[in-house]
Amino acid sequence: RAQERVFASWKDSLPERTEETMPCCICVDSSERAVVQKFGQYAYTAGPGLNLICWPICSAANVSIKVRQIDVRTETKTKDNVTLRVTTAIQFSVNPDEVDKYFFKLHDPERQISAHVEDSVRSFLPTLNLDHAFESKEIMANDIKDSVSKSMLPYGLTINKALVVDMQPDASVLAAMNQINAARRNREAAMEKAEAEKIMCVRSAEADAEAKHLSGVGTARMRQAITEGFKGSIEAMRESCGLEPREVVHMMLVTQYLDVLKEFAQSGRATMVVPHGPSAVQDIEGQVRNGFMAATMQNNMS
Repeated sequence: RAQERVFASWKDSLPERTEETMPCCICVDSSERAVVQKFGQYAYTAGPGLNLICWPICSAANVSIKVRQIDVRTETKTKDNVTLRVTTAIQFSVNPDEVDKYFFKLHDPERQISAHVEDSVRSFLPTLNLDHAFESKEIMANDIKDSVSKSMLPYGLTINKALVVDMQPDASVLAAMNQINAARRNREAAMEKAEAEKIMCVRSAEADAEAKHLSGVGTARMRQAITEGFKGSIEAMRESCGLEPREVVHMMLVTQYLDVLKEFAQSGRATMVVPHGPSAVQDIEGQVRNGFMAATMQNNMS
């Protein structure tokens, strides 16, 4: 039917003397549309495929409807007076149903799109701080797309996508931002290191306290065992020999004292200087007795 319409239009456009005109076939690619003009006036838009026009009365110009992209670089300032270089990628195409508007009304589409993009960027960024600007890239891209789409709609252009692909601050500002980030990360690392050292100190103190506690428990049990051993020996000697407990303890201490001196003398590797006299054994006896009494009191308290 499209071919029939084209043929009917071509037939209607023929002059009375057809020998002065020549039918011409044109092929339109699927990615294009052909704007057909009759005596310089817009006639119709030819679709993809084989089309007939009456040359030289009619002429045809192909228009691509592929998606194209332009990169717009804009320099502006943020609210905190930081200069930013923003690169915006605009992807656009010609509306197949409005090819005539694009062909007859628009002279330099890329330049006009760039002007609208720069206007949108310079209207949006000055209202934001630098950090907020980086966080609002998607919002800014949507705002640019809406603004440019509205401006290009009367010219048959469709804005498919607007992307903010780069936001580059001044070199000195970028260096300052890197220093701030490095200082913050160093502070966080120092805090983590201090926290780790604190945990190690606490764990070490807890381990030392636990070790001392267990050592004290072991010492108390050792003293209790010694006390019970002496008690059993005293009771056995009292029952077998009829000695009083005081006499039994005196004899045991003297025996142990002499055994210790004998071991030191036989070892040959150690020297011990001890006070020795008629009252030495009694002094040792008193010290041991006091030790046993302290152990007994601690055992009763526990």
